[in-house]
Amino acid sequence: MPLYEVCDKKPIIGDKTWIAPSAEIIGDVKIGKNCYIGFGAIIRGDIGPIIIGDETVIEENVVIHAGSNTIIENRVIIGHMVMIHDTLIKDHALIGMMSMICDDSVIGSWSILAEKSLVRKKQEIPSGRIYGGSPARKIGQLEKKHKEYLINGHQIYLDLIAQYHNTFKRID
Repeated sequence: MPLYEVCDKKPIIGDKTWIAPSAEIIGDVKIGKNCYIGFGAIIRGDIGPIIIGDETVIEENVVIHAGSNTIIENRVIIGHMVMIHDTLIKDHALIGMMSMICDDSVIGSWSILAEKSLVRKKQEIPSGRIYGGSPARKIGQLEKKHKEYLINGHQIYLDLIAQYHNTFKRID
């Protein structure tokens, strides 16, 4: 596993979490149970702590850092190439690909942030809302169809985690 200690701070990884061999988990990072950490992801807790809840998905090339602290709660999906710094992301949120989430912002539970969005410093995305753009602004309200989409998408990753644990192997 690509785990690194720095300044006497070591990552703590929950049971059944799968971490890609090209990901890097550094310092004061706690990752919950049954999470997916994708290829090329960098989770760097060398200055402040990073806490990631259970069954959370961090897709490929995501960068997470903490100057003070970053908390990502349970069953969150973070899309490819997202950048996160010193923020709180609550349960069941979806962060679209290539989004940037800046210091002291809050992403509410069951919210969706569209791809390539910018959440500015100290901005709050309320629970159950859909936001997008640069800077992020309200696009809509979470409806039943969106919630089903989030639940189904999340289940795909839970199944993938099990498949990676059972079948992933280097073949060269």
